[in-house]
Amino acid sequence: MRVAPMTSRFLDACRRRPTDVRPVWFMRQAGRYLKEYRQIRARHGILDICKRPDLAATVTLQPVELLDVDAAIIFADLLLPVEPMGLRLRFATGEGPVIDNPVRTTDDVDSLSTTNTDDLGYVGEAIQAVVRALAGKAPVIGFVGAPFTMASYMIEGGASRNFIRTKKMMYADETLWRRLMGKIVDVLAPFAHLQVTAGARAVQVFDSWVGALASDDYVRFAAPYSRALIERIRSTGVPVIHFGTGAAGYFRELHAAGGDVMGVDWRSNIDQAWMDISYRSAIQGNLDPVALFAPLHELRTKVHEILKRTGTRPGHIFNLGHGILPETPPENVRAVVQMVREFHP
Repeated sequence: MRVAPMTSRFLDACRRRPTDVRPVWFMRQAGRYLKEYRQIRARHGILDICKRPDLAATVTLQPVELLDVDAAIIFADLLLPVEPMGLRLRFATGEGPVIDNPVRTTDDVDSLSTTNTDDLGYVGEAIQAVVRALAGKAPVIGFVGAPFTMASYMIEGGASRNFIRTKKMMYADETLWRRLMGKIVDVLAPFAHLQVTAGARAVQVFDSWVGALASDDYVRFAAPYSRALIERIRSTGVPVIHFGTGAAGYFRELHAAGGDVMGVDWRSNIDQAWMDISYRSAIQGNLDPVALFAPLHELRTKVHEILKRTGTRPGHIFNLGHGILPETPPENVRAVVQMVREFHP
């Protein structure tokens, strides 16, 4: 299945084609910093919002209307695919996602299902609703977690500081690790295809925890599975954005795993990162999310610095170096959109 092309400055930039102005969207642009989102969240849990296409679509559309960004990213959670695999997911107050039956043993890996991806159809329904509402105004971005990040959540049972259990499995039983990673790819790839079939015109692969790895371990234990996943998503014809946090020390290796667009976190100089991959992909980023708390004159300086660093070469998508933080002033996010649109090199 290959999708029909859609015209937008965001998609043009993904393909490194010239655009009238720099496209801009924000990771976590739908979320707690918006009062409109908080009003819905006060009545519904995160999983409830994700699993109700009407609510997920409403939340996805809010920042497109309020901020006038160039793309909508579907409101979902990275860990939704673990449920059809047989894991019990919940969100604990103040703790974030918790998996009550984490994957620790050979039997745990053996029992993981790879055949129930259709259970995630509610994400596709939400994407369809967003596409209908936008009526071509902006494309919808779908997303999946990268295999390493998914595996670490599944093994640790939630967020982790040191990823001890994850690395113990990696180092102690590489055969088991590879079976687990293969199963994760076999769930994530159909899930991404489901999103594209529903109308997503790009897919971002988030490797949120990849910075926990040493560069050699990334190449050995993670990159082959990211590469396999990205290749399977690209077979649909949509561009793939590959974003990892904390991986500035092996950005070339991250790029070697694939991606039409490489996301850069705020710890890197975006011009150096782009040069390091010989401009062979588009680049996305990379304002520090905390810069959104700065006075507008300082914020403008920082926005312009990124726009100057990336120059006039086609293929830069303005974004943050990670997601919008809950306390962020919405008026500053809107101001950044205007700063990007009004910038002339």
